[in-house]
Amino acid sequence: MDELSFSLKQLASRSGGGSFGTRSLRHRGLQAMAKELKELGYRLPDAKSLKPKHVEALVGHWKATGISDQTVRNRLTWLRWWAFEVGKPGVLPRSNETYGLAGRGRFSKNRAQSATPALLERVADARVRLALRLEAAFGLRREEALKMRPIVADRGDRLALRASWTKGGRYREIPLTHPKQRALLDELRATVGDGALIPPGQNYKQAVKSYENHLIRAGISNAHGMRHAYAQWRYKALTGWACPAAGGPTIDTMTREEEARDRAARLELSHELGHGRLDVTDTYLGRRTAANNRKAAA
Repeated sequence: MDELSFSLKQLASRSGGGSFGTRSLRHRGLQAMAKELKELGYRLPDAKSLKPKHVEALVGHWKATGISDQTVRNRLTWLRWWAFEVGKPGVLPRSNETYGLAGRGRFSKNRAQSATPALLERVADARVRLALRLEAAFGLRREEALKMRPIVADRGDRLALRASWTKGGRYREIPLTHPKQRALLDELRATVGDGALIPPGQNYKQAVKSYENHLIRAGISNAHGMRHAYAQWRYKALTGWACPAAGGPTIDTMTREEEARDRAARLELSHELGHGRLDVTDTYLGRRTAANNRKAAA
């Protein structure tokens, strides 16, 4: 481990900000940046040596490799955390637009992925299969699916997620509206009893590693697409028509009543997914206007 990697490891270990999953992901991201900077010819003696030229080199490298704007934005979040922790918040500009990145929430393509029997059969571990089914049936994130204890969360007509299970520590409730959701929760309770999908003898970190390894072996790279599939199914149930991402209408062609129903459905979904903002639903459902969807697809 070189000087920068070691310095970033110490920096990450001293910070208590965010959930375990957030800290772990950020640490891995920072270590990858240290390696990339070294490969790009920059040898920083420690984390405090970060300068604008290093940020520009990383962003240029990422864009050249063809990764998505969303991934670059995520990495910039870690870079901003790094800069803030070493007392250099001004190293990065306030807006990502400086780097020519698309704004958050802009629809790029339909990423929905269903938890089909054929897909689930490729996953060897029964608990990982159940986690994927929870993601698809309730729009849960991976962390929520693994940590959620059905004996606590199952309220009969809704799923109540504790703040300690969710991203950002936000308590939320998800309604049960389909018999398959009830059947899945009953199957889950029969499997885990009063526990969660994290196997006995494992901690969350170990469970995540096992989850990731099983998905890699199964050739599944878009598990987050289960949340997209839930959002699109739920939108159709709330409105009566498919969302723009799945070929449905945009507000350009809707009546005033239909537009109001679209807005209400998106607001409901934003809460069920744990966001609380209307614009975030664009990523899952497609933009509300046809012009914006065409621009994103261009």
